[in-house]
Amino acid sequence: MSDNIDYKQKAYDQLSQDADKILQLIKVQMDNLTMPQCPLYEEVLDTQMFGLSREVDFAVKIGLVDGDEGKALLTSLEKELSKLHDAFTNI
Repeated sequence: MSDNIDYKQKAYDQLSQDADKILQLIKVQMDNLTMPQCPLYEEVLDTQMFGLSREVDFAVKIGLVDGDEGKALLTSLEKELSKLHDAFTNI
């Protein structure tokens, strides 16, 4: 039974690490708001977010991550992306 819990923790930890990488991309962009908005950068963020959402969906489907935990992880990143978008629209 402890192996099952260990796998669940490892799966969540990996998703958290992937989410942190995306958060770092967002922070870099926020720190450089004086730069013109870069469509390529937005494309990378969108692609990364899509990939993470697929990872979360898979982990939830196979029972390694609780659906609410996965949703919370994605929601927190979406809030950061929203802040980034708001910051750009207010320049």
